[in-house]
Amino acid sequence: MARSAIPSTSPTPAGPPPVFQGRLLIADRGNNRLLLVNADKQLLWTFPNAHAPAPPTGFYFPDDAFFIHHGTGIISNQEGNDTVVEIGFPSGKPLWAYGHPHVASSAAGYLHEPDDAYLLEDGRVVVADANNCRVVIITGEQQSGQIGKPGSCVHAPPGSLGYPNGDTPLRDGNILISEVHGSWISEYTLAGRLVWTVQLPQISYVSDPQQIGPDLYLVADYARPGGLFEFTRAGRIVWSYRPTSGPGMLDHPSLAEVLPGGLICTNDDYRDRVVIIDPHTNQIVWQYGATDHPGTQPGYLNTPDGFDLLAPDNTTPTHPFTG
Repeated sequence: MARSAIPSTSPTPAGPPPVFQGRLLIADRGNNRLLLVNADKQLLWTFPNAHAPAPPTGFYFPDDAFFIHHGTGIISNQEGNDTVVEIGFPSGKPLWAYGHPHVASSAAGYLHEPDDAYLLEDGRVVVADANNCRVVIITGEQQSGQIGKPGSCVHAPPGSLGYPNGDTPLRDGNILISEVHGSWISEYTLAGRLVWTVQLPQISYVSDPQQIGPDLYLVADYARPGGLFEFTRAGRIVWSYRPTSGPGMLDHPSLAEVLPGGLICTNDDYRDRVVIIDPHTNQIVWQYGATDHPGTQPGYLNTPDGFDLLAPDNTTPTHPFTG
């Protein structure tokens, strides 16, 4: 389901512009590292590196990574390490950590497969504590709130969540939560009040929803073949990308975001690449990583599970309402 292109009345540029402006951070989960590349696919930075080793809590299974503090830091949830870490950028210096490495628990100070850690504008951290079936709010070193509760992993708002794996901060200060069990997406206040909820039975495994318009949202279907879907709060699908075979097929995409200019970026986890799609043609126009060939050398990835764009002015245009 491709979008209709809108004719442009602007003068034709002298040459094609780059697919994106700025630098793209990739959470290369299978290689336990972060990479920074530009639109020309030049490798600009990696972590850990010879000058910045992994933090004391380890750096294992980086599921997501987002720039914070105007591009001077990075926050990353280590899903397989049951921790969230913050490092300086580009120094790689460990700044903060939460959780206990390789110890999964629902007790105070512990996590179990954390997903999508975001720094909020007020300095708190929010993270989907997936296997504990809750979204945790962290202030400093302490848990200061939660939505959902361990032991109750069904969609029963506002008391319980069905395996949450996304918690995107919104302009109004609320968060957008995806629940794998039942394919539900909901907006909650940080105090735990439900604002709205919708079920998307067309999508088998909803992952990391993003708001892209007043009543328009983007979500990935973490499946094979996977897909990307734009939908409304009423549950109407208005655009989709879901090739079922060939080079355009996605295999377990877990995050999709609209870049400045309208192209859509997604990490295609099990095909070992990050791709950018033109929604008007439903064609891949850029990718980093060799399709179906994991590796560690420049130009290769291994199960990339997250990304973030740092614009030339050091803003984060795909999640502007974070710290």
